[in-house]
Amino acid sequence: MRLLIVGNPLEYHVGGHLLAAARSLGWEAEVADLRDSKSRNSWINRICHHWLGKRPARLKPFGRKVVKRCREFRPDFVITSGLAPLSVEAMREIRAMNIRLVNFLTDDPWNPANAAAFFWDCLREYDLVANPRRANLEQLRTHGCRRVEYLPFGYNPDYHFIEQDPTPEEEAQFGCEVAILGGADADRVPLARALAAAKMDLALYGGYWDKYPDLAPFYRGHVFGRELRLAVRLAKCHVCMGRKANRDGHAMRSTEFPAMGACLLAEETEEHHAMYGPPGETVLYWQDQESLVEQARALLGDPALAGTLRDALYQRMVLEGNHSYADRLSAIAMLLGLS
Repeated sequence: MRLLIVGNPLEYHVGGHLLAAARSLGWEAEVADLRDSKSRNSWINRICHHWLGKRPARLKPFGRKVVKRCREFRPDFVITSGLAPLSVEAMREIRAMNIRLVNFLTDDPWNPANAAAFFWDCLREYDLVANPRRANLEQLRTHGCRRVEYLPFGYNPDYHFIEQDPTPEEEAQFGCEVAILGGADADRVPLARALAAAKMDLALYGGYWDKYPDLAPFYRGHVFGRELRLAVRLAKCHVCMGRKANRDGHAMRSTEFPAMGACLLAEETEEHHAMYGPPGETVLYWQDQESLVEQARALLGDPALAGTLRDALYQRMVLEGNHSYADRLSAIAMLLGLS
C-alpha cells in the first residue's frame, strides 16, 4: 500500500500520527507538508485569512505540487486532515489518475472558527470523508459529499504511551489533583473556575488560560512529548471533553489520554459511552460544573477507585481496543475496498 498524507508531519500533529501509523503497517508513506500552502510573508497570510475566507496564500501552487507528487509516487490513496489546502482543480486531477481521496475531518466546518469558503466545494470531491463526530454526519451528506462515515480519533503508540521514571523534579512540576489539557474555550472556563472554587489543586495546559486573571495561577503552559506524557501520568485525574462549538461527542484526547495512563472525568456523551462503557466501569462521567466537582471529589477521595478505573480504561482502550491510528488507516483502506 502506498499513501500520500497531506498534513503537518510534526510528531504531535495528526499528519505525523498518520505517517507513523502507515509505516507501522508496512506501507510506503510520504507527507506533503501543508505548511507549504502558506506564504513566507506573514502579512500575506493574514490578509488571505481575514479577507479571502481563510484561503491559503499558496493554494494553487501547493495543489500543483501535490498533483506532481501523485504522478511520481502513485499512491493508492491520498489522505488529508481538516480543512486541507487542496483546490478543487487539484483534487480532480488526482482523482483522474484513479487515486482515491480521503479527508479525515478533524474539525467541524460549520464551526465559525473553522469555516473556510474555499473548502465547501472541496468537500464534494472526496471519495470518502471520515468524520470523528456524529452531530454533523447528515449535514455532510446533505452538502453533497460522495461518502461519509463516522471514524473516531485515534492515538499514536509511538507518542502516546505511559511515561516511565519521572524524576523528583518532574513529579513536583507536573503533579496535581485535576488537570485540563486544551485551549481555554468559553465553555471550558466555567469548568476550570468550578474546580478552582472547590479548592482543588488544578493544572491548566494549553492556550489562553493565562488571559483570565483568576485562572492564571493555575496555568502551566503548553506541553509536548515527554512533558505531555508526564502531565498525564502525574495528575490524579483529567477532565476529558470536546469543543461545544465543534459539536464534539469526543475529542483527540478521548483516545490519547487512556494510552498515556490517565484516570478520566469524562463528559457524558453518546460517543464517550460507546468508547468507555457504562458509568463506573472505566471512567466517571459528568454533565455540568456541579457534577464535575462532585465526581472529582469522589476520585480524589478514593485513590483505590481511581487506580482501578485507570487500569480498566487502559485495558479497554489499549490492550483490548482497536483505537490506534494504524487501526483507523486500516479501516479507511477497508472502506475504500483496498485491503
